Amino acid sequence: MSLETVAEDIRNEARERAEEIREDGEARAADILDEAEADADDILAAKESEIENEIEQEREQRLSSAKLEAKQKRLEARRDVLQEVRADVEERVGNLGGEDREELTRTLLDAAAEEFDSDDTITVYGRADDEELLTDVLADYDGFEYAGEVDCLGGVVVESEQSRLRVNNTFDSVLEDVWEDNLKEISSRLFEQ
Repeated sequence: MSLETVAEDIRNEARERAEEIREDGEARAADILDEAEADADDILAAKESEIENEIEQEREQRLSSAKLEAKQKRLEARRDVLQEVRADVEERVGNLGGEDREELTRTLLDAAAEEFDSDDTITVYGRADDEELLTDVLADYDGFEYAGEVDCLGGVVVESEQSRLRVNNTFDSVLEDVWEDNLKEISSRLFEQ
């Protein structure tokens, strides 16, 4: 075997080895490219999913916010209506006149009188416009005297220094109690659903 033949065999072997390395490299490059494309697809899918989740969350937040705002506006409207109804009731009670006003004033005065001893000197305050009514009514009560005005819709504030007691039986206080006790029912009637 000549040197030339040996050299040719080595060259052929080197070419075959180079071809194997090149094929191996191309196969590895193809695998790396396939893996990179799969990773890119996974990353893209994950990002799309993340963005869809963010969009859904933002939609839900906006919807929730809109519902809350609508609920607050409904509550404000209901509160406004209740305030209007209350103002209307106060006006009607304040404008109550004649025998109805006298009868209600006497009832409130009788209820207050029960709180005092019979020998107490009792002073009675009322609405400025009711001074004449109160003076006439108090003529029927021993030891009671009109003492002046108090800011109210009507009724009486009765007190005695001996008993150190003050009873607020004004239309306002009665209305407040009735309003608080019946607010749920009033609201239900006004805003039946």
